Formats: sequence, structure tokens, C-alpha cells
Amino acid sequence: MTERDELVPRRRRDRRGRGMRGPAVQPLAATGHRPPLPRSRREVFDKIMLDVVTDIDARWSEHLGLVEYAVEDAPQLPDDWDSGRVPLSSLVRGSGTTPTRLVVFRRPLEHRAADRADLEAIVLALVVEQVAELLGIEPHDVDPRYPSDLDDD
Repeated sequence: MTERDELVPRRRRDRRGRGMRGPAVQPLAATGHRPPLPRSRREVFDKIMLDVVTDIDARWSEHLGLVEYAVEDAPQLPDDWDSGRVPLSSLVRGSGTTPTRLVVFRRPLEHRAADRADLEAIVLALVVEQVAELLGIEPHDVDPRYPSDLDDD
């Protein structure tokens, strides 16, 4: 530091001498408020998936047995994949000590959804359809929130 630096006060963005202000710079104890942390797309999707799976698994766990639920970004398709459709999920039935595994692919679902409510509806419909297939019952019997107009597809 030079002598000049000691004599000349530093200029700050604080033009009126009140200091930095707002909930983002105030300590939590002083304001009692913490600004919300930004959520990534992955975190939002994981929360939606967890909410759907927790609700369905709580109702059907004794009929389903051991099921592993997972989220992956996108399916790994073989080079010779010639279908015009991208899979939205994968269901592999368990055998013996291997649990059944239901994998939902995040990116294709996000691509189809217009907003968060639409994404929630798509995830719910997809998980309900897969669980209904495992149980051998109709999707609307698995969860009453399942849209009945999708049964015709």
C-alpha cells in the first residue's frame, strides 16, 4: 500500500454510506431470511420423481416387492437403433435376488414438457403405467391422479 492509498478513501458502490443491503448480503441471524438457492433442472426433476415414487411405493410396496427406482439423463441407444422414438423409461423385471429396476430418462421427458406442471404429469403417468404393468392392473387403479384419457393409447 502506498501513502496515497492511505490518504484517498476507496470508492465503493455504496454511494450513500449505508453499506451493502438486501437479503442476499445480510447475515441470516440479522434478517431471519435466507435467499432461496437456485435449483438445477436435475434437482427439480429428482424432486418430482421422488414425490411420485414415494407416494406410489407407499401404497403398493407390499404388492410390488423390491423395486429400485432410478433417474438417468438419457438412454444409451445402440448404433443400429432405427426407431424414430426415444425411450422414456426402462423396466427390467427382477429375478431371484435381483430387484426389479425402473429407470426414467430425464432429458427426453423434459424435452416433451412445456412447464413444471406438465413435467409432473408426464412423470406421474409414466411411473403409474410402469407400476401398473408390473402389477398387471389398469393404470387408473394404481393412482387416481392418472389421466383417464391416456388409457386409450
